[in-house]
Amino acid sequence: MGNIWVSRAETSADLPAIRDINLTAFPTPAEADLVDALRADPAAWIEGLSLVSVDEADRPVGHALLTRCHIGTTPALALAPCAVRPERQRTGAGTAAIHAALAAARARGERHVIVLGHPAYYPRFGFTRAADHGIGLTIDVPDDALLALGLQPGHPLPGGTVHYAAAFGI
Repeated sequence: MGNIWVSRAETSADLPAIRDINLTAFPTPAEADLVDALRADPAAWIEGLSLVSVDEADRPVGHALLTRCHIGTTPALALAPCAVRPERQRTGAGTAAIHAALAAARARGERHVIVLGHPAYYPRFGFTRAADHGIGLTIDVPDDALLALGLQPGHPLPGGTVHYAAAFGI
C-alpha cells in the first residue's frame, strides 16, 4: 500500500523547504536557482502554479512548478523543475505534486503544457511526444524527451517552437 499525499499551492513559509528539496534532489544548485529566478520573473511566474506535496506535519517533500512559456506565439506552461526529497522519492510524492499542478492549471483555464524530461515518466500524466504535434526547441534534445499535453478539450496543441522564460537560458 502506497502513501497518500496531500498537495497544495506553495506559501511563503514553504520557500526555504522548496529550495532545500531542489538542492537535495539534484547534483547542483542549478534547479534551486532556476526556481528562485522564475519566482522573481513576473512574465514567467503564475501565482498558484507552484505546488508541493506535504508529509503528515505539512512539511513539503515534493515540488512541481509550472511557469509561462509560449509555443510559437500561443501561451503555454513549462513544467520544470519537478523534485522530491531523496528519502521520499518513489513514494508518489512527485506524482501527487504534478497531478495537483496540472489540475490547478486546468482550473485556471490554461490549455497547453510542455516538459523536457524523462520519456518513460511523463506519459503517465498524458504527455505525448511534442514532435508529433509539430512542437520543437531551438536546441538539440532527444526527440522523445520533449513532451506536450493539452489540458482543455477542444483546444489542440499548437505547432511551433517553444520559447521558455529567460531564466531557462534556452
